[in-house]
Formats: sequence, C-alpha cells, structure tokens
Amino acid sequence: MGHPINQLIADELKISVRQTSNTRLLLEGGATVPFISRYRKEHTGDLDETQVLAIKERLEYYTVLEKRKETVLHTIEEQGKLTEELRRSIEGCFDQNKLEDIYLPYKPKRKTRASVAKENGLAPLADWLLLQTNDSPDQKARAFINENVPDVGAAIHGACDIIAEKISEDAVARERIRKLFAREAIISSKSLKSKEAEGIKYKDYFDYSGPLKKTPSHRLLAIRRGEKEGFLSMDISVEMDDAINILERTFIKRNNESADIVRKAITDGYKRLLKPSIETEFRLLSKTKADDEAIKVFSTNLRQLLLSAPLGPSRVLAIDPGYRTGCKLAALDEQGGLIFNETIYPHQPQGRLREAEGTVRSLVDKYKITAIGIGNGTASKETEKFIRNIKFDSEVNIFVVSESGASVYSASEVAREEFPDQDITVRGAVSIGRRLIDPLSELVKIDPRSIGVGQYQHDVDQKRLQEGLDNVVVSCVNQVGVDLNTAGKYLLNYVSGLGPKLAQNIVEYRAKKGPFKTREELLKVPLLGNKAFEQAAGFLRIPNAVNPLDSSAVHPESYHIVETMASQLGCSLNELVGRSGLKTKENLKKFISEDIGEFTIKDILDELEKPGRDPREELEQFSFAEGMDSISDLREGQKIPGIITNITNFGAFVDVGVKQDGLVHISHLANKFVSDPNEVVKLGQKVMVKVLEVDVARKRIALSIKEN
Repeated sequence: MGHPINQLIADELKISVRQTSNTRLLLEGGATVPFISRYRKEHTGDLDETQVLAIKERLEYYTVLEKRKETVLHTIEEQGKLTEELRRSIEGCFDQNKLEDIYLPYKPKRKTRASVAKENGLAPLADWLLLQTNDSPDQKARAFINENVPDVGAAIHGACDIIAEKISEDAVARERIRKLFAREAIISSKSLKSKEAEGIKYKDYFDYSGPLKKTPSHRLLAIRRGEKEGFLSMDISVEMDDAINILERTFIKRNNESADIVRKAITDGYKRLLKPSIETEFRLLSKTKADDEAIKVFSTNLRQLLLSAPLGPSRVLAIDPGYRTGCKLAALDEQGGLIFNETIYPHQPQGRLREAEGTVRSLVDKYKITAIGIGNGTASKETEKFIRNIKFDSEVNIFVVSESGASVYSASEVAREEFPDQDITVRGAVSIGRRLIDPLSELVKIDPRSIGVGQYQHDVDQKRLQEGLDNVVVSCVNQVGVDLNTAGKYLLNYVSGLGPKLAQNIVEYRAKKGPFKTREELLKVPLLGNKAFEQAAGFLRIPNAVNPLDSSAVHPESYHIVETMASQLGCSLNELVGRSGLKTKENLKKFISEDIGEFTIKDILDELEKPGRDPREELEQFSFAEGMDSISDLREGQKIPGIITNITNFGAFVDVGVKQDGLVHISHLANKFVSDPNEVVKLGQKVMVKVLEVDVARKRIALSIKEN
C-alpha cells in the first residue's frame, strides 16, 4: 500500500498526511498505541490515543481490502476477462462495497435463471432489447427459438431474466439504489402472531416502523434479537416506485415495445434480486453501526469502571455476604494477599449475630484492619447494617463494592492458579477486597464481557467487542502505570510491549532476584530485548527508586534531558522531581532541540511537577437510605441516594439499595437536552434520585436526577 491510502485515512480522520504516514511507520515498526500517543508526539503531531487507534484500524481495513483485490483480479484473469480498464478500476477502488459491485458480474455463482437463459443462447437477444430500437421484439425473438426455447414468449422471457440479473449487478445502478436506501430506508418489524404471548417482552416491536438512519442502536439490536429468537419479522426497504424510477432513468432510453419489455425486467430484477441484495447490505451495515455504538457504550463504561477510585494499599477485611451459606470473610494485607479466611452466620436462618460480631471484631484487631469491603450482592444491605452497628476500637472505614463478574473470576483458571487450596467462595471474597484496594489490578483478570456494564453485549459481534474492550484495558493500565515490583502477571500482561510471556518472565525474575532496583534492570529479564524495553519502560514504576525518575512517567530515553535541566537549574535530580513552577515558556524553549520537541518537553515538565501521579479520583464512602430494603419499600416522590451501575444510550441504571436497579431515562438525566448520557453522568457516581414510578410486578423502577 502506498501514498493513496495515507491520503484517504488523513481525509477520513481530518488530520494531515504527515501525521498518518508517520504514525503508520511507527505502527509497522512494532510500536504500540499507548507508546505512540504518549512518547512520540513530535512524530504524530500530538495525536491522542483514540486517533492513533483509528489510524491502526483503518490500516487494517485497507490491508484486508488489498488482499481482496488480489483475489478479485486473479479470479477475473483466470476467466480471461481482465481488461486494462477493469484492472485500473479494481486497483483504484478503496471501498469494499464498490469493489464487490465491480466483481459481481464476474463472481462465480450457482445456476440462475439468467445463466440458464444464456446457455440457451439468449444473451444476444437481451443485449438487443437493451438497445431499445424501434424494430419488432417478437420478430427479433423468432431467430432465437430452439429445442430449449419453444416460442417467442419463452425467448423474450429468458432475455428478461438476463436483463434483470444484468441490472441487479450493474455498479452504477447498485450505487444509486444504495444511496436511496441510505437516505430513505425504513426499518419495520412485525410480530409472528402465533408467538405473541411467548414473545411479549418484544411488544414494543410487534408493529414498529421508523427511518433506519435514525433508529437507535439498542432498538435495532432488540429487533434483531426478536427476529433471531423467532418472535419478530424484520424488513428494511424503500418505496418501490422510487427505486424503479431511478432504475428506469438509468436504463430506459426510448418509448417503444423493447423499452416496455425492459421496464418489466427492471421491476422483476429489483424485486427478485437487487432489493434483497441491498437490503442484506443495509442489514449488515446497520448491524455494524449498532455494534459500534454498543461497543462504544460498553467501552466507555468499562473505562470508568477500570479507573474507579482505589482505596490504595490498606489492610482490608473483605466480606462476600450471604444468608443460608453465611458471609465469607477474607483478611487481606496491603498488597491484597490472603492472610486469613472465615465464615460467619449473622443472618437468618442461623442468626448467630453475637458470635459473628465477635469474630469480626477479633479479625479487625488481630490483623490491624483499616477498611471493610462488602460485596453488593445477596444480603449486602443487611450485612452492611450489621457491620456498621459494630463498635470497633480503632477507625474502620466501610465500603460497598461491586461484585459484577466476581463469580466468573472465582471459577476461573486464574483464580484456581492463585488459590489452588481455596474454594470459590473464598476466592470471591478475596476478589471483592482486592477490588477495593485497586479495582484495575483485579478487574484485568476477568473477561470484560462478564463485568456486565453495557447494552446488548451478547448481541454484538463478539470478536469486535473483545478487541474493543481489550483496547480499553490496555489504555487504562498504561494510563495509570504499573508498580513493577508488586504487579501480578495479569496486570503486567497489558503493559505496552509486554504480553503473557514477558509478564511471566518478569514475575519469575522478581521472585528469584528480588525487587527491581532500576528500570534498566528489566533488560536482564529473559527474552526482554531493547524493543520491548522501549515500549514498556515508561509505563512501569519503581516507587522509592534510587533514581527518582524510575518512579515517574518520564521515559528512560529522556533521562538525559532531565539531567540537563537539573544541571542548568543548579539542583539535583531529587530536588528537581516534584518541583512546581517549571512550566514556563522560557523553560520550554530552553530545552527544545532538533531531536526533542515542545510536546515532549511539556510532558516531562508536567510529570516532574507531579511525578507518578495516579489519574484516578479518591475513594468516597457511601450509604444507602435506611429502611429501603426491597422494591416494595419505594414510594413515588421519594428522594434517595444511589450509585450509577450502568450507562446505556437510553439512560443510566442506579442502585438504590433495594436489589433491583432503577432506570433514569435519558430525558430525566439533566435539566437540559442530553444526547449522550456520558456527558452528564459516569459509572460509580453517587447521585440523589427522585422515584417517579414503581412497578413491583414487572420489577421496574423509574427514577429522575433532574428534579432534585
């Protein structure tokens, strides 16, 4: 691929060709997206991570397209039909649909009505009819009667089959109908009458119709799911008269008998061949668009969840609440290591309240616990109340922690490897506690699709969803940075330039040689060469290192710049790190050179001011309203606290402590028009909500934020 693709991507993303070509060179050289966006700003012109990733994805699209072109050229050449004009047309095509339009007439296909007519020698008659001369079609058709074509009617009918297929495969006609669908397509769905009772959850779509281009992703995915489950039929179409008029303007040249025959062939070709083909295209196109939106929602939610405020290194007592099976307790050290586990039974049917209270008090004292994390699943509210009623001898902060995906972790190979001698209940409690200490480090062990933040995640393309979510995990891990001496292999796996093997090697090296003293020591790790070091080093931190830069986001390749700064400012490295007021225009200009530009200098000065700063917010305590234990306790008009647990295109779900999340519809998120819920709320946000409506039977709660 050459310059044209760089230009195309630049135009698509509204950036310069230089930015595209430089980024492309870096990607093809093995650089990662986080590394390029953080440490190669001079090359990219300060493109952010999203833009670099977009370039990467477009390059992948064009790579696939180039391979497809090779296949198309080879197939047509084998047929002996590849002209120079056709070759130029294919090589100069950079749109997948248009390439397939060009290829369609040459694409090997099964027997069709048109292919049978061609075998019967009717292709010349079809070509003659398309000329629409004033000669008699019947008289012309007599010359084509043979043993397979018994009469004039059969000859004309066969010729029409050829014309219908030719029209449906014509690149110009297809593009014009495609544009009509893009402008005016209507998506409609109807119930299958015999299954209405069984598919009542799709009632909103039993007789639905609306413009395809304005249909929200969640609605489209719901209709498609209803169709897949056999409760709905779905159609995407335009007004047939509009489509036929476009085709007639394209192919009808005169007003005579031959033109009338061509008109009939046009109608047949559209209804039987072209409309189903373009509808299939738009089914796929709209599904891809809906997937994009759903993946974007999921990715935004996942990013917010991964970047949730950490408690930080603390001794934690984690509790996985339960009724009959009891509450599992896990005492953890500052790094999340399991010290001790126990089960208590404070709730009915056992109701061993006093004994449970004594156990908790004893564990808090013995292991110097400073925080208690309670899972937000079954019996969470009752367990929180029980814990808050205990009088501790020292200050103990109490938090409710999301359990989403914890059961998946508990039963996973990762958990079995970490805790081979513990059952899944203990593993679940440990996971809850670790999420409190550092959500990011724990959540990277779980398939993001199992965390449950998004909409219709099971209906979207799973491969694309996985890729999109993996990109988010990589982005978050590298944005926060990783402690080289405490991070497990699952967290290290996502660091730029590493991966599973190098992550494992780092952990094994650390176990054998002890903590890393410098970043440079990474080069002693087996298989970790200069390229991996370049990509990873800036995202790995060594707290309290001899060289203070090893605990910062300053890349080792730039250490000499900071050393020059310290020399010119007459101070040591330790005195320079953490020094404010360095970001002056004078300092920026002073250190810019041919190799080091303004973007890099600015990033270095920012980092020196707040070295290794965690971009995540500080953790806040939160409590649900007293006396609100089930949905039946809610009343319209009440104002109660809640936590946002999920964000979709149509609103946000809020946990108000009654075991059933309520929905704040997008129209009730703010006292203004909101097009994207993420503009006004975020995952984990503490909010006051007003109860608008409670439907106990359907377990639905309607809430509002704007009326507070």
